Amino acid sequence: MTVIVLTNCPAGLRGFLTRWLLEISPGVFLGSPSTRVRHELWAEVREYTGQGRALLAYQTNTEQGYAFETHDHSWKPTDHDGLTLIHRPNATASTQSSATSPRSGWSKAAKRRRYGRR
Repeated sequence: MTVIVLTNCPAGLRGFLTRWLLEISPGVFLGSPSTRVRHELWAEVREYTGQGRALLAYQTNTEQGYAFETHDHSWKPTDHDGLTLIHRPNATASTQSSATSPRSGWSKAAKRRRYGRR
């Protein structure tokens, strides 16, 4: 089983993938091509993605039972003792500070509930 997920990609690429895979939702393709065809499809996806992003997931004979590859994603697959995990980039300082202090638009009641003040 192979799954390809496209985000913000040209319509021509989506049409190209429908030759071998079924589009079950906009930008989500599902099928069971051979390994050779899967490699060729992924090469085409990487070449014609443009400004978009792509994700490939497929079955393999590993401990997890699947493998995946990404193209132009900020989250990257990394190997950790034989398991493939996702490495997410650190949050920016502005995102962290907004999580610790309430936004200015919140009501006083919401601030009290969130921070346990009476």
